[in-house]
Amino acid sequence: MIRLRRSASAAALTLAAVTATVLGFAGPAAAHVTVNPKEATQGSYGRFAIRVPNESDTASTVKIEVNLPENAPVGSVSTMPVPGWTVAVEKRKVDPPIEVHGSQLTEAVSKLTWTAAAGGGVKPGEFQEFPISLGPLPQVDKMVLKTLQTYSDGNVSRWIEEPTPGAEEPENPAPVLTLTAAAGSPSASPAAAGAPAAKDDDEDDDSGSTAVVLGVAGLLAGLGGLALGGLAFARTRRESTPKP
Repeated sequence: MIRLRRSASAAALTLAAVTATVLGFAGPAAAHVTVNPKEATQGSYGRFAIRVPNESDTASTVKIEVNLPENAPVGSVSTMPVPGWTVAVEKRKVDPPIEVHGSQLTEAVSKLTWTAAAGGGVKPGEFQEFPISLGPLPQVDKMVLKTLQTYSDGNVSRWIEEPTPGAEEPENPAPVLTLTAAAGSPSASPAAAGAPAAKDDDEDDDSGSTAVVLGVAGLLAGLGGLALGGLAFARTRRESTPKP
């Protein structure tokens, strides 16, 4: 009995050591700056949040810089006040202009910078969201929002690497907002998506007429078969009946 207990204890210690070793090599999962929600519709307006977790054990996040992509200008960009933070908005010239509600805009927001008040910021073990409103969203597949995260100790995390579909996640991925085509747009049509095209009314009428004809023919054939079966049964009975 004592030997069995010692064996079980040794096995448990070995399992614990192996588990600790595996976990030690794996390390904790890194938390990245993201945009939420991650998907939206082209041409629409939406409220999004830049979610910033603090990955430092000793320093606070004191500044966030979000760069809007040059190839996807947005006509209207607004921010929501965040207690303890101020925001600066930078713009750039765009050519051709952006049309928003019939107006031609020659400038678009290029960068948003949030700065924490003295002694504030995102503390270790915390996260902060920075709400923004965007629209109309551009006619592109995605918006890559390259972001810089500055800590109180001077360190900077550069979330600027664009993820590649099918590949491993980069070490410092940028937040990505995926945009889908609106319903009814050319890129959202069944033909564009590879779906079979809908039949027109004439084709539907022809198909319906053919189905009716085939149905009637099948019914007549069934009735004919039933009649022949009845005649054959009656004939068999007559032949099997003994004559007087």
